[in-house]
Amino acid sequence: MFTGIIEELGEVTELVQDKDNLHITVKSALSKELKIDQSLAHNGVCLTVVKLGDNTHTITAIKETIDKSNIGELRIGTKVNLERAMQLGARLDGHIVQGHVDQTAVCTEVKELEGSWLYTFSYDNSYNNLTIEKGSITVNGVSLTVVDSKKESFSVAIIPYTYENTNFHQFKVNDTINLEFDVIGKYVARLLKK
Repeated sequence: MFTGIIEELGEVTELVQDKDNLHITVKSALSKELKIDQSLAHNGVCLTVVKLGDNTHTITAIKETIDKSNIGELRIGTKVNLERAMQLGARLDGHIVQGHVDQTAVCTEVKELEGSWLYTFSYDNSYNNLTIEKGSITVNGVSLTVVDSKKESFSVAIIPYTYENTNFHQFKVNDTINLEFDVIGKYVARLLKK
């Protein structure tokens, strides 16, 4: 379980393809605090630390993860949002995030406002995922509030702190990002279908 509050930005330093798997090495200030077998969200994808180095850690993404997220699009030098798993009994500052990406979306607009930014994303609605205005959404692991909800798109407003301390400052139109829809909303929608 995660909260969607990003702790650190990491940088991809090595990518090794091994059959259908992708071994990803990330350099970050957080790496030295990790241990092997620990869960860590990378752009919202919960992955297990399999190797530690000098201020680096390595995780492995399998085909399922690569197919359903933007992990396969990472390149050397790419910045990734990092968050360690939530500690039981700690304050829940974001919202309940599982680290299980539901699908990807495409950035369709980045609008700089007076002191903030508005990002719009479109996604394939055939998966029956939905957003609601003022509801929670996780974008590349960042817990956010939906500003404008439509059938196949939504917008989020980003404050300067989030812009500077996550990889939002690198998003451009046509970039692919990871989405995790609100877990409670997903269960309610499933129950109502029955």
